[in-house]
Amino acid sequence: MTIARGTARLPWPRQLTALAGLLALIATALIGIGSAPAQAAAWTPKPAPMTTPWTAQVPVDHPLPEYPRPQLTRPDWANLNGIWDFAVTGRDAGQPATFSEQIRVPFVAESALSGIQRKITENDKLWYKRTFTVPADWHGRHVVLNFGASDWQTTVWVNGQQVGAHKGGYDAFSYDITAQLTGGANTLVVSVYDPTQTGGQAVGKQRINDVRPHSGGGIFYTAASGIWQTVWLEPVAAAHITRLDMTPNLADSTLRVKVQGTGPGGQQAKVTVSTGGKVVGTATGAVGAELSVPVANPHLWTPDDPFLYDVRADLSSGATTFDSVGGYTGMRSIAVAKVGGVLRPVLNGKFVFQTGTLDQGYWPDGIYTAPTDDALKYDLQAHKDLGFNMVRKHIKVEPQRWFYWADKLGLLVWQDMPAMDTGKSPDSAARTQWESEFHAIIDQHRSSPALIQYVDQNEGWGQYDQARIANDVKAYDPSRLVDNMSGVNCCGAVDGGNGDVVDDHVYVGPGTTVPTATRAAVLGEFGGLGLKVPGHEWFPGGGFSYEDQPNAAALDNRFVGLIDTLRLSRLPAGLSASVYTEITDVENESNGLLTYDRQVVKVDKARVKAANEALIRASQNPPPPVTVPTGQYKSLRVTTPGYTDKYLRHQEGLAFTTVVNGASDALLKNDATWKIVPGLAGTGCYSFESRNYPGEYLRHRDFRVHRDPSDGSGLFKADATWCAVAGAGGVRFEASGFPGSYLRHINSEVWLATAGGSHAWDNPASFEADTTWSVDAPWAP
Repeated sequence: MTIARGTARLPWPRQLTALAGLLALIATALIGIGSAPAQAAAWTPKPAPMTTPWTAQVPVDHPLPEYPRPQLTRPDWANLNGIWDFAVTGRDAGQPATFSEQIRVPFVAESALSGIQRKITENDKLWYKRTFTVPADWHGRHVVLNFGASDWQTTVWVNGQQVGAHKGGYDAFSYDITAQLTGGANTLVVSVYDPTQTGGQAVGKQRINDVRPHSGGGIFYTAASGIWQTVWLEPVAAAHITRLDMTPNLADSTLRVKVQGTGPGGQQAKVTVSTGGKVVGTATGAVGAELSVPVANPHLWTPDDPFLYDVRADLSSGATTFDSVGGYTGMRSIAVAKVGGVLRPVLNGKFVFQTGTLDQGYWPDGIYTAPTDDALKYDLQAHKDLGFNMVRKHIKVEPQRWFYWADKLGLLVWQDMPAMDTGKSPDSAARTQWESEFHAIIDQHRSSPALIQYVDQNEGWGQYDQARIANDVKAYDPSRLVDNMSGVNCCGAVDGGNGDVVDDHVYVGPGTTVPTATRAAVLGEFGGLGLKVPGHEWFPGGGFSYEDQPNAAALDNRFVGLIDTLRLSRLPAGLSASVYTEITDVENESNGLLTYDRQVVKVDKARVKAANEALIRASQNPPPPVTVPTGQYKSLRVTTPGYTDKYLRHQEGLAFTTVVNGASDALLKNDATWKIVPGLAGTGCYSFESRNYPGEYLRHRDFRVHRDPSDGSGLFKADATWCAVAGAGGVRFEASGFPGSYLRHINSEVWLATAGGSHAWDNPASFEADTTWSVDAPWAP
């Protein structure tokens, strides 16, 4: 067995010259120890149900060699990823006498890349074993054993002595193992027990299922048991830095930093912020105290310009420096504020619409673990390539390198706390554990500039104490926004009533979420447009979506239609963010813009990017609201080239378009005249009352547009209410209850039509022109 060792100590100026230096902190030397290499060479992965572009690129014995903790870097470290001995016992069994299998860490036992690929149940306990030696030049320093994450209950022994036990599937943990080490080979044993949804812990989308592709599963996926992030060693001084908590403060152009540490006390912390090797500011103070580092005229971090500063922290006493770590930060602020009278999230004091996707973070080959760092980066880069500026990490927490790529590429992050199982009220022990793990996750990622919002709970899954938890999270990290419940309108969810946003889920949507006096309006999930791509399905024929599309062109039209609806009607109505479901297919979900294997981008990248960019631009330079006069008679003229002599009229209770001119008879002129009144379902929109049939209104019914008498019902009022939206050369009228559906003429008939819809009257040809009307002087005053 071998370990991958980190680079030799680098001079700090060289290490901090650029963020690229973080990527250089990878394994570059191998030290032969433990089992003979031939045993590792005999190990082979299992065939993945789908292969990604990176499946075959995973090294056998040294996967994921990149430095795992980019915001707290040290030059010396040793990567323990690779082939470990492995065994599975009953849940209550002790350490097995023999380890008859081998597993590639850090891939979970259910995955093909682990080499195990089988179901793990609540009756199983996983056992891992390997040997290692400590590099000779680490002598005199303490040795810390780090785990990026292991799901769920992990116990660790070194040379037969238990060094620690941890509960939690999504937070990092570490142990000082110096006292247990010997001068030669050391034996590391790890046990993991993971009951998945049968326990009371945070599980997210994991469910105990067959690991091979199968029908069903719905919105839940294969479980991920055991070690799933990098395991590694690092040498440290007895007194050393454990965390940098960094919060930019644009109000006074400072970076607030708490240098957290452990070991003998009495040291001073010094923090230096620099860029391009040039020092910007420094501050010195006590460990654990908040230091204010001046950053004059800060270069602000934004999705368009994700500028990062280098950070260095030193722990010293007199002339002696005990520890030095590197990191980075971005100067930005996030808050909610009134913009044009509407409460909205503001980045660096400015409103920008947040358009993103739901990102589940699953892989067909590695399940919870991306096969390579390039793969981890790829999904985030795909968001940027498609014009998104935000990503909602859905009830999973990724490794710190994922946050590094979000910080570096420039993607706003909504971070969900992984949910407990659905349909259950967690007991007191589960609640205590869940809240403790939530705090640990916040601590681990609180310095990421990309992370702007925590999503506490989702659609009522395992819900309890929503308001209290939202207040607790806000108090624990007041520098970010809090969403107390994503999908407050869905599935039995209970809104805590507090937090910074009110969050609806609407499929296909986009619905009509509006802000309140205290919370901005966001659309936490919508879309779910499906397209199955033959040869790229997890279980062929088993995929589902919220609305299947017949082909890629239809998917493009429907998706762009949804984004355009956000821009034209929901943004002006107060919506500030949207999360499309989803960036990739996942197992039997075919809702992705990409296939699950990341081999196919289903949509036209240029069209999607243009639609997202137009939405973002509209939020930065909002057009004036579109209004039409009320209490007056008007006629609605067609603006489609070649048909501009036609007007909307009723005939025998149905709406048509007909040529009307001065020679037309009085009846036709009356039929083509409408009194515009405040909307029956809301005065911010409009209703059209017939000139010659007072009390009868233009309304949609089964998509066809009629002239009907009002029955006073809420349904009639909604169907007879139309909201004005800007159109090229006129006004578009959107159904108040169906955002994205418009009053349209086609073949002289008038319908409720949807951009990208599947009906004949949704035909994309001349869609925008056909749904744009000129509000003209009435033919019958």
